[in-house]
Amino acid sequence: MFNRLLMLALLAMTALFAFKAVGADNLSIPNLQSAVVIDGSLDDAVWQQSGEVSLDYVTRPFENATPPVNTRVKFFENGTELIVAFISSDPDPDAIRAFLRDRDRSFGEDLVGVKLDPYNDGRLAYQFFVNPLGVQTDAIENEMTGNESASWNGIWESAGQLTDAGFVVEMRIPLRLMNFLEVDGEKTWGVEFVRFYPRKDNYRISHVRFDRDNACTLCQMGAVSGFKDAKQGEKITIVPTAVAGVSRSRDPLENGDWEYDNNQEVGLDVNWGITPELTFSGTLNPDFSQVEADEAQLNINNNFNLFFSEQRPFFVENADYFSSIQNLVYTRNINAPDYGAKLTGRVQKHSVGVFVANDASTSFIIPGNRGSSVATLEEKSVNFAGRYRFDYSDDLSLGLVSTVRNSDSYQNIVSGIDSRYRISEQDTLRVQLVHSSTDYPEELFKQFCDNDCQLASELSEPALRTQAQDTLNGLSYRIFYERVNEDYFVRARRVVDQADFRADLGFNNNVDRQRYIFGGGYRWYNEESWWNRVQIDGDWDITHNDNGELIEKELEGQIRVNADLQSYFELGWVNRTRVGLRQDPSNLAIDGNTTQFEETAVNAFIEMQPNSLIEFYSFWRMGDRVDLSNNRLGEEVFSESGFDLNLGTNTSVSLDYTYSELDSANQSLFVANLIDTRITYQFDPRQFLRLIVAFSDIKRNASNYIVEVDEKSRNLGFQLLYSYKVNPLTKFFLGYSQSAYDNDALNRLATDNQSLFMKFSYAWLP
Repeated sequence: MFNRLLMLALLAMTALFAFKAVGADNLSIPNLQSAVVIDGSLDDAVWQQSGEVSLDYVTRPFENATPPVNTRVKFFENGTELIVAFISSDPDPDAIRAFLRDRDRSFGEDLVGVKLDPYNDGRLAYQFFVNPLGVQTDAIENEMTGNESASWNGIWESAGQLTDAGFVVEMRIPLRLMNFLEVDGEKTWGVEFVRFYPRKDNYRISHVRFDRDNACTLCQMGAVSGFKDAKQGEKITIVPTAVAGVSRSRDPLENGDWEYDNNQEVGLDVNWGITPELTFSGTLNPDFSQVEADEAQLNINNNFNLFFSEQRPFFVENADYFSSIQNLVYTRNINAPDYGAKLTGRVQKHSVGVFVANDASTSFIIPGNRGSSVATLEEKSVNFAGRYRFDYSDDLSLGLVSTVRNSDSYQNIVSGIDSRYRISEQDTLRVQLVHSSTDYPEELFKQFCDNDCQLASELSEPALRTQAQDTLNGLSYRIFYERVNEDYFVRARRVVDQADFRADLGFNNNVDRQRYIFGGGYRWYNEESWWNRVQIDGDWDITHNDNGELIEKELEGQIRVNADLQSYFELGWVNRTRVGLRQDPSNLAIDGNTTQFEETAVNAFIEMQPNSLIEFYSFWRMGDRVDLSNNRLGEEVFSESGFDLNLGTNTSVSLDYTYSELDSANQSLFVANLIDTRITYQFDPRQFLRLIVAFSDIKRNASNYIVEVDEKSRNLGFQLLYSYKVNPLTKFFLGYSQSAYDNDALNRLATDNQSLFMKFSYAWLP
């Protein structure tokens, strides 16, 4: 009898605690119509009637530990807006890390914010974060891809104030920014209120508990009920744009005369919420030039194309609707369109993304298994991408994807299906199958002949892969399995890209490759010492071409440590068998046509943010490396290092330095240096002045090359940019840029391009 009573008591206590835990994660949001001024002061009387919750759990680096600071969150909605306030206490207000920076550049500082999943299904969440000075950071988190895209920008309002006890932040988020079901009655959204508290560790503090054994993070968000009268209102934004610029360019190796060019353009962007779930975006005569220079990259002893992130607003907006397992939509391939149109949205379990844009010319990657190249056709093209996803349940998603590129003499059509199945809280299976059909111009291969295309010895891999008279049809597929829990993870992947597969609107460097990958790791956690997580992991992979010939085999392992001072350490080792260049470039065979090399190397990485003044990192790799210019094994020293320095509230200095040295045949082959420096003065959250200087210097030992090369190659890029942003769409840019280069024929840095540009856009929200 006693045992039965004890069992009933235990069950009752368990149910009670379960009820309390669920209750803590499920909030009710009041609807209040009182006016509020967003100024970071909380003087408005409406805050006395708002909902309130405290942030009681450190979810990273610890698991649901008690926070070292107190944080209260107040919130309400008025039918068209969500208004949130954070009261963040701090025992040492002087230690608060807060700086005036441009949008989306405040990570690593004190931050507070809210994550919202309007469909409450763990697929996608909007993020809105603010630092103590009111600087905004927003992003979209996609559970399917595992990515957080900070390139998404919304128009919302925020303010922050430092106080004697910490800081206060207010946020006003228009509901029109997000897609949601506009139905009658109460709605339940996924929500998480978050504070980042960077001190000895960067504490992530939340109002909900998280389970490390559950690999899905968005699935564990809390819930908020309310929004009974929530409306998105008139969801239309009209953005006229004006661009003016003058530039001049020359070839210092020729006569050195300048050629001048003027550019004055007027364009128009439109964003229209056709329904609460579907959004149309259109652009006419856009200026898609890069306002801010890309991060500099060193490209030496590398046969494949480099990847650069998309920054142009039309393509960035709602880009997650086009994401799948492969990168099939890489819009940097579209250079200079006259128009673009996009439809994105979600209706119940159906998500869709469609866009079309033309281009003044047509460029695409010619992929291979020993390198890739870029082909350019002086033909206008039409570019299309479509993506559909059906969320059958919380665990199963099915998708379709298609892209088309078409010009007068060229066409590439890609069609694919994919699925994500969450087998359990720890196990996930992702599958994608894609088919492509490609027609190349008959003379395209001549772009890649060394000299005489009639001689087989002059043909290169890209020439052979474009010398097709018939339509190329190829398949690509991915099978990814992953099991992740608190202590360990395992991964198994199969990656296949047949020789005739092309994804010309995507970023696809490799074809004629079939790869197996197996890996895993184990983690240890600690809350009582200088370290908080140690992980040992590794993987083994092997790659063949379509004929079963070995291209690469690799075994690698790492030990990773997260520790105090917001530090991260990594030590790794790799042993790789790989083939070099083809001895007969007119033959795509691997066996009997290449030499196998064995590379063994070690690498180390450290990253640390010991205080609010500086954050630095350094990566080193030393060991064997194939000399791709001479097809032999060499000895490499490679490093990437950098720091971000905060000089007061307004000024920041960023420097990234890359060093690459390769010795081959017992003597030096090359030494390469790259420096990318950015100095920014932020006047206030809206405006900054930024200087960017990028300099590369490559010195080669010409006598150690089998082909003729320049002994020196230097490039200098310079940009001065003033930016004023009222919001992400209403902004003004004024900038000057200049570039110069040097080689053996010049013996000096000679300027080859100069430009002065201005861009203005205004967001009209009728």
